[in-house]
Amino acid sequence: MNGSTPRHHAARIEAAIASGQAARSALVASWRRSSRLHRLDPGGRTAPMRLTEAELREARERIAPLLAAAQGAMDRLYQAVGAAGCCVLLADREGVPVDRRGMVADDATFQSWGLWTGALWSEEHEGTNGIGTCLVEQRPLTIDRDQHFFARNTFLSCTAVPIYDHEAALAGVLDVSSCRADRTDAFAGLIALATGEAAKRIEADLFRKAFAHARIVLTQAADGSCGGLIAVDADDLVIGATRSARVALGLAPGRALQPVPAADLLGDDAARDHLAGGQRAVLQRALLRAGGNVSAAAKALGISRATLHRKLKRFRLNAH
Repeated sequence: MNGSTPRHHAARIEAAIASGQAARSALVASWRRSSRLHRLDPGGRTAPMRLTEAELREARERIAPLLAAAQGAMDRLYQAVGAAGCCVLLADREGVPVDRRGMVADDATFQSWGLWTGALWSEEHEGTNGIGTCLVEQRPLTIDRDQHFFARNTFLSCTAVPIYDHEAALAGVLDVSSCRADRTDAFAGLIALATGEAAKRIEADLFRKAFAHARIVLTQAADGSCGGLIAVDADDLVIGATRSARVALGLAPGRALQPVPAADLLGDDAARDHLAGGQRAVLQRALLRAGGNVSAAAKALGISRATLHRKLKRFRLNAH
């Protein structure tokens, strides 16, 4: 516990809260929520609560699309960090890990610490911790060792990143946790980067599956970085946008997007040209698959024959 006793840890937390640091420190604000709102004792020794097997199955069923979308990204993330003594956890909106990756040799250790499927890691139950605090603050963060609220959790280092669904609503948390004392700041930075990239892949997979019949267009943020993904239907209407795209385009997150003309939303000519290029490619593929039959291509695209003819004329494409 970095040389700290449970009593000393509790005193340090109480002193920070009493000093008013919560107004300036997100960490102390979380400690304050844990203590004052949830009535938790930093010296509490009770092990993390766990769902029953039936409750865990129900939790997994509720987020089945997220579970399916996360498999590949979790595998790759574990391959990157597993050998360093880390486990990878996917938690739902309630702070319950519903899937995990970890070395068999470390299973007993992680299970004893509650870093296991079915454990309750919300702030309400565990105070300040990676998963629970990430859910409250909805931002990537690391809760390292004695930053945890409970003294019994101060052996842990946890990096957590929120995951948003296709409507930009909070869907869960991706977490990498370790209880090794030799984890360096440099390695912690690499873990944070890898976890963030894995979360983005999960969000992209969720989005593409939710809008499987739409064209997916990459948008740019004001600084030139990736602004996220938008889904555009056959009538050039934007029908979906990832959270990062909504932030870049000034759209409200967390609810279904009202269809809006793509050209109106994207604004500048370069963005409209990019969109047009994507649509031209979609039309070409549909015609090729239909052997040049306009009626068949229109049916496959879900548009009328007249609409397809207008689009073919617009993009100077010929049906064979």
